[in-house]
Amino acid sequence: MTKLQPTAVAALEGALRDGITLAVGGFGLSGIPADLIEAVRNSGVKDLTVVSNNMGVDGKGLGILIEAGQVRKVIASYVGENKLFAEQYLAGRLEVEFTPQGTLAERLRAGGAGIPAFYTRTGVGTLVAEGKPHEVFDGETYVQERAIRADVALVHAHTADTDGNLTYRYTARNFNPVIATAGLLTIAEAEVIVEPGELDPNHIVTPGVYVQRLVKASTRLKDIEQRTVRPRPLSMDAEALAV
Repeated sequence: MTKLQPTAVAALEGALRDGITLAVGGFGLSGIPADLIEAVRNSGVKDLTVVSNNMGVDGKGLGILIEAGQVRKVIASYVGENKLFAEQYLAGRLEVEFTPQGTLAERLRAGGAGIPAFYTRTGVGTLVAEGKPHEVFDGETYVQERAIRADVALVHAHTADTDGNLTYRYTARNFNPVIATAGLLTIAEAEVIVEPGELDPNHIVTPGVYVQRLVKASTRLKDIEQRTVRPRPLSMDAEALAV
């Protein structure tokens, strides 16, 4: 049975309901499953707990779910680019669980690996560790962190085959692979979709066993949050031409 769906809406059919935990891949606005995020927004589902590295920016990425008032709680490591997020949080309309970035990645990885909890030194002695079990190993204090399992995981890949095997490019590889394994139901969008056997097995990052549904990503401009550039120094040849 093929995993390939005709549209993002079809890929999400029957998967969404109020109050679920939704894990979403990407890093900033890079490598996000934009088509699937828009389909979630258009579904009108609400009271979501969203797990992601961050919540995008105002009007883009996961920011559109904040804008639509569909998010009840966020588990993330960074949210500094979204003004509406800050407004809702300060107004008490949005619950936030901040998690150090490496800890967040490991919580997702542990969820996908069937590990219910682990210990880490990150966050010990800070607000992050308050109310969590502590243990001492080899003379050092560690805090217990629980794994994350999402009801639905949404990821963006560069290339997939119709069996759901995924490969990623550049920044999209940061959080998408761990989120793909952490979903009870994982839905992937991919820029290129090929037939089984066309992907080099050595290049597959997410095996298709983790992916239940797949959709072709639409062609769109890939946004970035901030662009910082500086003038390039002129080469000797360019300097000569400029004289």
